[in-house]
Amino acid sequence: MTTLPWRGPLRSWGMLALFLALSLAVGAAGGVVTRPSLPVWYAELAKPSFTPPNWAFPVVWTAMFVLMGIAAWRVWRLRGFRGAPVAFGLFFTQLGFNFGWSLLFFGLRMPPAALAWIAVLWLAIVATLVAFWRNDRPAGAMLVPYLLWVSYAAALNAAFVRLNPV
Repeated sequence: MTTLPWRGPLRSWGMLALFLALSLAVGAAGGVVTRPSLPVWYAELAKPSFTPPNWAFPVVWTAMFVLMGIAAWRVWRLRGFRGAPVAFGLFFTQLGFNFGWSLLFFGLRMPPAALAWIAVLWLAIVATLVAFWRNDRPAGAMLVPYLLWVSYAAALNAAFVRLNPV
């Protein structure tokens, strides 16, 4: 990987920390919205047989947010914000959609609306993955597990809607 000359090591590590902090902050905000619904509302929902244990969600989501942050940093190191405005626009958009899903599903307890939302999130992830891939293939590849996890989450969301009619 080549770095643009005006990006020294100190600034580069600072940007990595910033991208990680931003991605993890979105995850933490989603956790704040999610946590109050877990012991009562979520616990009482009929769950599909392929629902993972509750402890798996924060572990996997943390890994996904770390990969997102590293991927964004890699694109920034190679292109900067000005060199990849579409990729970064998509990245920040998908982060917003990610939080929005937690808000809809857990915060507002609206699984049908969350199902429609996660379809848009999925498209935003695909677009971000493609844009990152065009700038840095490893960065794009780092979003593949996230796309797979959100695909799984969408299947779970659909099953929750089917098993728990409003």
